[in-house]
Amino acid sequence: MVVGVDTHKDSHSAAAVDGQGRVRATLEVAASGSGYRSLLRWAARLPGSRCWAVEGTGSYGAGLASYLAAQGELVLEGDRPKRRARGAAGKSDQLDAIRVALEALSREHHAQPRSRGQREAIRVLLLARQGAVSGYKQGLNQLYALVVTAPEPLRERLIRLHGERLVSACSRLRPQGDLETSVTATTLHAVARRLGELRAEAAAYERQLAGLVASTAPDLLAEPGVGTLVGAQLLVSWSHAGRIRNEDAFAALAGVAPVPASSGRVVRHRLNRQGDRQLNRALHVVALTRSTCHRPTQAYIARRRGEGKSSREIRRCLKRYLSRRFFRLLQRLDKT
Repeated sequence: MVVGVDTHKDSHSAAAVDGQGRVRATLEVAASGSGYRSLLRWAARLPGSRCWAVEGTGSYGAGLASYLAAQGELVLEGDRPKRRARGAAGKSDQLDAIRVALEALSREHHAQPRSRGQREAIRVLLLARQGAVSGYKQGLNQLYALVVTAPEPLRERLIRLHGERLVSACSRLRPQGDLETSVTATTLHAVARRLGELRAEAAAYERQLAGLVASTAPDLLAEPGVGTLVGAQLLVSWSHAGRIRNEDAFAALAGVAPVPASSGRVVRHRLNRQGDRQLNRALHVVALTRSTCHRPTQAYIARRRGEGKSSREIRRCLKRYLSRRFFRLLQRLDKT
């Protein structure tokens, strides 16, 4: 029995489907602790063993997935229902729950939801830091735009400054001169002060991440090119042993497994642009870092370049190797 769950902010719809694809029962509950308990009691009355396919385990379904896992239930990540062809059967929450269960039945491989606890804390800190960094970049661009159109005394003083030097100079500005100059100086000062706060916020998040990653996976930080942010992203994407079945699946998740694109007599592979792009970016950062300061990697690059490989091809090979290396390190993590 597969219980498919279509999740929403205020309510969850569930449908129990047997191995032959027949709908046995449906239920809608509130997205709350009492609703989760009602849903589990309802499922316990169904005959046979069961597993759960919960849609949106990283958003609206996170609470339900955590509750079910804590109760010893087998929880799988349910795919978002595929877009239906025009003129097909209508849409409702119950129909979506049935589709989630049927798609879980048809899949050969299933993924488990990411673990909570310490790894979820790392994800939250990563997300919050990214928001602070994005706000900083946006504010810095705003500062550049204000300087370009500032009155001449201010513009001449600030136009050749960049980055932190510009922020520091603007934070020292005080209102003076005519109305336009005074208002512009005040605004530049306010934006610079906000940028300083965002920078301090991002640094605080990074310090917390450094402590969590060091306590969770010190061996990961010992790898050349792996810093706090890269290590944190690797932990978040991998989550826990058993979630990703093997190193090939991890490479596919990272978007570094070449996709077959052969036809007829032509045998070739194309770049995989799918998967977890943040994980792909983390591997890219490690590959670039190692290519500049890691002698074994530099020797590998020289050898592959002698074989006629381009820089892009070599970098893709490096990222594929790194995904294998980090997956094996992470798999040993839960065993120590």
